[in-house]
Amino acid sequence: MQPNESAWFTSSHSGPNGDCLAARHRAHDGIDLRDSKHNHGPVITIATHSWTTFTTALRNGTFEAR
Repeated sequence: MQPNESAWFTSSHSGPNGDCLAARHRAHDGIDLRDSKHNHGPVITIATHSWTTFTTALRNGTFEAR
């Protein structure tokens, strides 16, 4: 783990089937995301404000896929 990263975690809403999203917080803004089944697979980094906007829209039912 790099000094600017927290440990990976999965949502408490994740099920036992392994289809989970793993995330970790970055110290200097951002969230890293990866497939929890592929620990050494690709990682996507998203700015904190973008992640907050996305998850808020999902919770509110206002997210619209294009």
